[in-house]
Amino acid sequence: MTSKRFIPIAKPIIEEDEIQAVIRVLKSGMLAQGEEVKLFEQEFAKYIGVKHAVAVANGTAALDLALKAIGIKEGDEVITTPFTFIATANAILFQGAKPIFADIDPKTYNLDPNDVLEKITSKTKAIIVVHLYGQPADMKAFKEIAEDHKLYLVEDAAQAHGAEFMGKKVGSWGDIAIFSFYPTKNITTGEGGMITTDNDKLARKARLLRDHGQTSKYVHEILGWNFRMTNIAAALGRVQLRKLDKFNSIRKRNAEKLTQSLSCIKGIITPYVDPRVKHVWHQYVIRIEENYPLSRDQLMNYLKESGIGTAIHYPIPIHHQPLYRKLGYPQDICPNAIDASKKVLSLPIHPLVSSEDIEYIANKIKEPLDDQ
Repeated sequence: MTSKRFIPIAKPIIEEDEIQAVIRVLKSGMLAQGEEVKLFEQEFAKYIGVKHAVAVANGTAALDLALKAIGIKEGDEVITTPFTFIATANAILFQGAKPIFADIDPKTYNLDPNDVLEKITSKTKAIIVVHLYGQPADMKAFKEIAEDHKLYLVEDAAQAHGAEFMGKKVGSWGDIAIFSFYPTKNITTGEGGMITTDNDKLARKARLLRDHGQTSKYVHEILGWNFRMTNIAAALGRVQLRKLDKFNSIRKRNAEKLTQSLSCIKGIITPYVDPRVKHVWHQYVIRIEENYPLSRDQLMNYLKESGIGTAIHYPIPIHHQPLYRKLGYPQDICPNAIDASKKVLSLPIHPLVSSEDIEYIANKIKEPLDDQ
């Protein structure tokens, strides 16, 4: 029997102050990119600790423009992870360049610096590091690799708003970084993205690229696109940004409670946290091993019937996607990513999940063991 209770895997928190901020913009009549976007950029840059933030229409646009800004072109190679959302690799294809996949660390699920070193060639121009699930990658190692090999370092922080590595926020470590404000993210603008950088030239180019290459009205210096953010989205984002640290603290509390309850369960591997990082828990991801009574799919169905939403992030490594198979990528590379794709399962810990919900989730995962 299906439970009447339902705990979704993700849900945006939109309160009265967000609604009033959007209404204020609607009443102003200034709906497109304008002063609200400028203020959001300034506030976001200050929060991350960088000189520049460039707001765009979505996270995929941010990735595309970031790579265009650093000059990635046809014939170049860019190293990244196959264990993430496909937009990260597709942004490389958009430039006519070639994604080169390095394997992940099986504990953090982030890109493995040692494998990245093995993949560097004379054609390598950049590394895109993804801070997966809200846990920062080893930015000390990646910064050293990038500097030693004269490569651009790009941070995909789409899932890591407010996360820190060694006390410094992600989005401020690389040459350029991107964030997404999709509704499932730690903060949202509905759709939206942000590029962050300390580099004046990269920021200027990103601003030109997002707005038809305009230096001033009807003066177009370069070929550009319309990837602008609206004032409506920015107004929502400004309110959400003020709540981000609170949201993240609730996620952390929920994650710690869930780990405490699940860590003793045979066949369930709870998330590993690098002691050098501040994890912001975009996703809470367990690993289902063979000695757990149910398969991952069986557990998903069992939890669904119990009113608990789950998801798999990510069930198919990028190099196994039909598009990348057609492009000729070997299927046996990155074994850690392949193994993780078969075992990971995300559980709800977003700020609307209560302590009672956490207890309920943990008890439901324990139940199949009671039947043995």
